[in-house]
Amino acid sequence: MAETIFSKILRGDIPCHRVYEDDHVLAFLDVNPIARGHTLVIPKEPAETLDKLSDDAAAAIGRVLPRLARAVLAATGAESFNVLQNNGAPAHQAVFHVHFHIIPKHADGTGLGIGWKAIKAEDAPALAKAIAAKL
Repeated sequence: MAETIFSKILRGDIPCHRVYEDDHVLAFLDVNPIARGHTLVIPKEPAETLDKLSDDAAAAIGRVLPRLARAVLAATGAESFNVLQNNGAPAHQAVFHVHFHIIPKHADGTGLGIGWKAIKAEDAPALAKAIAAKL
């Protein structure tokens, strides 16, 4: 995996505002937040995208995401939030190390804005079977 800013943060070469750390996960405030309390959650295991992450590292993140979300909400006073995770440049991933954003949605409107353009799901039965067969 290529060197990233997160690799440097994990090594301690670049400082961050840590909010949580264990043997497998690091969480810290985003340096360019879109809302107060915008927190990044990264695995310590190097993987560019979620599909390349081990089951153990994914489970470690899954165990702490709810606790971190509760802490972000409690500390910021926000009542709503988004969890965002992008994979690949076309999907808007900017740092090629798996990471999750916990983004509070505040009463003043700050937070994540999403446009959602639905498509027709004409081949859903066949597609569901094809995906299940790949598991």
